[in-house]
Amino acid sequence: MRFLAEHEVKAWIRGFGIAVPRAGTAPDPRAVEPVASALTPPLVVKAYGPGLVHKSEAGAVRLDLATGAAAAEAAREMLETLAGHGITPDGFLVEEQAEAGVEMIVGTVLDPAFGPVLLAGLGGVWTEVLRDTVLRLCPVTEADARSMLRELRGAALLDGSRGRPPVDRDALVRVLLAVGGPGGVAERLGEAPAEFELNPVVCGPGGAIAVDARLTGLREPPPARGEPVNPGRRPAPRRRDDFDRLFAPRGIAVVGASATRPNFGNMFLGFYRASGVPGTLVAVHPTAAEIDGVPCVRSLAEVPRETDYALVAVPAERCPGVVRRAAGIPYVQVMSGGFREAGRADLESDLVAAAREAGVRLLGPNCMGVYSPAGGQTFLGGEPGRPGRIAVASQSGGMAGEVVKVGERRGLAFSKVATVGNSADVTPAELLRHFSGDPGTSAVGLYLEDPRDGRGLFEALQATAKPVVALIGGLSGQGRHAAASHTGGMVSDARVWDALGAQTGVSVVTSQDDLLGVLHFFDLHACRAAPGDAGVLVIGPSGGAGVLAADVFDAAGLDLTPLPEGTLAPLRELGLGTGGVLANPLETPVGPRADPATVRRAVTAVLGHRPYADVVAHVNVQSFVSYGGTGTGALPAYAHAVGALQEEYGDVRVTLVTRNAECAPTEVESDVRSIARAAGVPVYRTMEAAAVAVAAGRRWQASRRTAGGTDRQE
Repeated sequence: MRFLAEHEVKAWIRGFGIAVPRAGTAPDPRAVEPVASALTPPLVVKAYGPGLVHKSEAGAVRLDLATGAAAAEAAREMLETLAGHGITPDGFLVEEQAEAGVEMIVGTVLDPAFGPVLLAGLGGVWTEVLRDTVLRLCPVTEADARSMLRELRGAALLDGSRGRPPVDRDALVRVLLAVGGPGGVAERLGEAPAEFELNPVVCGPGGAIAVDARLTGLREPPPARGEPVNPGRRPAPRRRDDFDRLFAPRGIAVVGASATRPNFGNMFLGFYRASGVPGTLVAVHPTAAEIDGVPCVRSLAEVPRETDYALVAVPAERCPGVVRRAAGIPYVQVMSGGFREAGRADLESDLVAAAREAGVRLLGPNCMGVYSPAGGQTFLGGEPGRPGRIAVASQSGGMAGEVVKVGERRGLAFSKVATVGNSADVTPAELLRHFSGDPGTSAVGLYLEDPRDGRGLFEALQATAKPVVALIGGLSGQGRHAAASHTGGMVSDARVWDALGAQTGVSVVTSQDDLLGVLHFFDLHACRAAPGDAGVLVIGPSGGAGVLAADVFDAAGLDLTPLPEGTLAPLRELGLGTGGVLANPLETPVGPRADPATVRRAVTAVLGHRPYADVVAHVNVQSFVSYGGTGTGALPAYAHAVGALQEEYGDVRVTLVTRNAECAPTEVESDVRSIARAAGVPVYRTMEAAAVAVAAGRRWQASRRTAGGTDRQE
């Protein structure tokens, strides 16, 4: 490991345009005073050498030294102190002390999944205490750098506080770009396993200066600006697949079904038979002529020529040998577990090598397969759902099955669903690129534990014009342990996913219910122009529910902008506001004895004066059941009224929240969902779920408007 002293790092970063203090070095305390004579006090003296990474804690820094003699005396005292700790420094760095200002930390580290990541935050002694930091994936743009500074909890310090002048933000942004921008420090380091840190960068009205710099982990000297980037560990590019035959194979082969004892292979044969595979279906068995009514061949080398997909469900040790016989089959899925996720990375490497030898693409291992109602693909029992516009890539087969089954129960319909397990070959990034170009897909969901090619995923998300929502497993300490045993990968710091969302528009959610809720919102609302302002109009019964709704939407970063003045008179003509002030949330009588059209009339009055992009109508289902019974049809009538509102205002995104829906009979709730969905209105049981979905829609819309300065269109 190569050690770089602080002055060597600073000499390097000057080539990137980063300001550092004037300085000189001395080999021992006696040489400090002559060096200091060329500098302007006050001065700083620092010892440097291996073992002095954290100088302040080691007593290896002295500040506010008024003369060269004082600097020399500080170096002598420092030498004695360090000797008491068994440390012998290589020398002393003498610098001009920077003027006081806001102290920031700026650094870059190599994330195991996403590559170089830029960090910025409050620095100096507060770095580890406050942990007020923001991340972005490199390379960052100027817009990224400015948004990082805005997102800091302590951002107000940069604008001046307690009579202090604001700092030169432009200078600080230039430092961020020099470190994490195109051609910056992070790009020069490439995939080298190094950590680079400026802490602190002292910021004031006159600029930003790096008063401390550290670079560790290098085995070679740092590359100068303009030298080639170290390509490092970036996965070798693979051929671009269109994946059409993965989701609509002309023929399917199942390896591992038993002629005597039913197993997973038999289960999948049954699924395919029940779903009515449009092409050929064969089982692979060394001796049987047929299994469960499906004809057999002895190996994958003997399958019909039109076979595009093979499912392998045999013990892990046998899988590489089976895959080596699959030449000519475009896609092979290995359902079997027992590879990297079980600590057997060598066996997984052998499996990948077998796939490359055979010239096939490998799905998995440790995955359930593919679901595509239009293409005859399924890994689920029962009749496939109707074809739809939602695509999903999941590293968990069980999670994918839940998303499909629960989603279809809620009215969602899927175009293509692929489970990739350990993602040893086919990655989520590749599938996202395919979904992005698929005319039959309008929204994409991801469940990830280890993206494998995180940089490729980042680039695919930046390039796609379709809305994407991602559920990430393993963000907690215990979750990371579970993810490691599940897919053999470790999930990155949760803040990296926040950065991914900020830079690409992908919405990162924390539950399966929110994943489905956001997909529902995207499915029905992604096509709407939503030209209104940044606010949300909430309308429904009960002042208490409205107050809580305001809290929920505020927590989601959504504004309930005030009602325009011109709406107050027409709203009062509708009988609203008689008991108090008209405001947003707008309290409206909704119940079994109220006119269901009142909500539509009220919203019409408001939209005539302010074009809200989002309208959230809510209803207390319990009141309908308690005061009107279940046979009146009042609740479905209200759903029809909300649907009519959506049909009247096609560009506005209307959302319905059926609070306390469990109080209604199942068939009534289903009717309400069906009525609303037919009119293009997504339905949620809670304000929290609706707020997550609306915020996701806003994030995606904002990303479309800001990417390259124009909308991202297909």
